[in-house]
Amino acid sequence: MRRLAFVVMAAGLPMASFAQDAVIRIEAKRGGDVAEAAARWASQLGDVVTFPLPRGWTAIAIGPLTPEEAGERIGALKEARQIPADSFVTVPGEDVVLTPVGRAAPVAEAPAAAPEPAAPQPDLPAPGAYLRLQSVPSRTDADAALVEWRKTFPEAGLAGLPNGWFGVVLGPLDRAAADAWLKVFKDGDLVPNDAFVSDAADLAAVVQAGQAPNLPAPPAAPGEMPPLDQVQRALRWAGVYDGEIDGKDGPRTRDAIRAEILAERLSTDPGTAMRELIARREAWRAEVGLVTLDDTATGLSLLAPMDRLEFDRTERALSIYGPKDGSGAALILFSQPGGQQELLDLSGLVTALGWVPQPVRTIKPGHVLLEGANDTHLGRAEGWVRDGRAEGFVLIWPAADAQGQARIAAEMSDSFARTVADAAPEDAPGAGVLKP
Repeated sequence: MRRLAFVVMAAGLPMASFAQDAVIRIEAKRGGDVAEAAARWASQLGDVVTFPLPRGWTAIAIGPLTPEEAGERIGALKEARQIPADSFVTVPGEDVVLTPVGRAAPVAEAPAAAPEPAAPQPDLPAPGAYLRLQSVPSRTDADAALVEWRKTFPEAGLAGLPNGWFGVVLGPLDRAAADAWLKVFKDGDLVPNDAFVSDAADLAAVVQAGQAPNLPAPPAAPGEMPPLDQVQRALRWAGVYDGEIDGKDGPRTRDAIRAEILAERLSTDPGTAMRELIARREAWRAEVGLVTLDDTATGLSLLAPMDRLEFDRTERALSIYGPKDGSGAALILFSQPGGQQELLDLSGLVTALGWVPQPVRTIKPGHVLLEGANDTHLGRAEGWVRDGRAEGFVLIWPAADAQGQARIAAEMSDSFARTVADAAPEDAPGAGVLKP
């Protein structure tokens, strides 16, 4: 067995090969990152050395050790997840100079000093699967990347990687959930194509803690898709679909289903997600108190939030409901004999009266849509030519509740109907009839 032959000059200076043959190699670095990384490992493990590798690289290792010691210790360190999973035992060779990290040279006998408190061990990622969203080489870049990713995934965290890089990760998750959501996020262009699922053992340490995301695993069997006309109505209520309610499985419907799954993240399964959406819509309708309004003056019927509206008056072809208890809401129903020109005339009247401020117009044969807003209210007017009549509604809503206005307008449009063949005379007073 070789004898120990070396001279310690000072802390951190090279020394000749130890008599022991083996080291546990834990990392390789190049350039200015070597000293910092080696010091970090030394603070955690103690007996850390460095030695040169080809092409300018430097190895960071634990040692020197006998081969038997190295074999026993690497197993214990990996099991405790204190070193990277790809660490290995190697024999540097007699001509390789090992440089100890952070050791002081003995100069004289002195009373033993009180032991230094053990350095805190880094937090290790919780067991489970993680979506590896991005990997970056420096801490500065990693912090910037995390800020951007948290705009899409607020639960994301930052982990150290065994190679010294940093990873933006989302987890922990059940493995089946991680695989399913990764596919959904890739299909929706929320994550890059090179994102992948990583196990906790592949991550070195927690750098900035994230939170476990609420991303459920896929169901054991796909859920049955509800009727597509119901799905389209619910998607329109959610604000992700502006197509026709035709019950057909077209690209706009499929895109809207994908958008809803990405927005709410309740299930990766379309059938399950759409059933959840329809249930949420029904609960919302009950919460806001939508009831069927049968207006006797115009002969029109639609769902309306009558806890915020009260009948005001009729004027010619209009039936006007003003705000109740200062709600800031209003509803105008209009109906008169005519066709496209009469519908355009009514839309001009709506604009002139300021009900829809600075409107954006969408005009098609037999249909007109006006949408606009100012600092105080949102306005939406929609009209149709049906059975020789130009008719529709105007909804005025507080500017602070854009989502509520969009949802209620969708419900009105979906439920809008004529209840009698001809409206009451134009000068007939009276309020609407409410139905639960």
